[in-house]
Amino acid sequence: MNRDIFIKNLTKDKINLSPKGRNANELTPEEFEGCYENFFDMIFEIAGTDISSETGYGEFNEDNNAPFDTIEAFIKAELIEEPTEGYWKNWKQMFGTTFLEEDYYYKIAEKALKYAPFCESKRFLVNNNTFFRNMIVDESGKTYCADWGRAGIMDFMMDFAILDLNKPYLLVPEKLYEYAKKRNIQIENFKERFLCMAYTKGIATLRWHASIDDLESCNSIVKSINELEDRMSKLTSETA
Repeated sequence: MNRDIFIKNLTKDKINLSPKGRNANELTPEEFEGCYENFFDMIFEIAGTDISSETGYGEFNEDNNAPFDTIEAFIKAELIEEPTEGYWKNWKQMFGTTFLEEDYYYKIAEKALKYAPFCESKRFLVNNNTFFRNMIVDESGKTYCADWGRAGIMDFMMDFAILDLNKPYLLVPEKLYEYAKKRNIQIENFKERFLCMAYTKGIATLRWHASIDDLESCNSIVKSINELEDRMSKLTSETA
């Protein structure tokens, strides 16, 4: 089944798959400050989808199934294992030949796995591609995801982590923490769950940019990854 049709059926037409409006990547930091709650509302609306008919974790495969039994298995497949075909076949040959450094890569992958237990049983529909270039803001300020090609089932913190990875200066987790308090949304183990998803997507995205020799993006991603732990610790300690 076509991915868009699958998502349309799964969400009961709740999500607009052909949104019209302005590309979210065009927003200035000041504009985002004024409308960021719309982005958060969108992610929670996606996460509120009834997925009781679906099993597993991970990015949907070609059959629109989430193929992994646990979050840990998904992360290991995503970050550690080598597929037998496709773009990432033999990707470990990148160590020593690209920006990707083996010791650093595995250090971050291990951090993702360290926090994986906090994300087990957190099964939500996620877009898994919430980079600003893939989102639309309409005239009323409502926000939409325009690309569902990487959707899957995992902790909804993944969609927030991608927003932050894309533009860390917008302080997404800091804003999310206050938003959740204001809306009385309980996000247990906030720090650990955010870090798990952020490290998973961060190091996978670093690998992608290293594969195309995009050194500027690689340096930016490493800086963002390295600051995550301090940001989360400061956030949760200040609001404890």
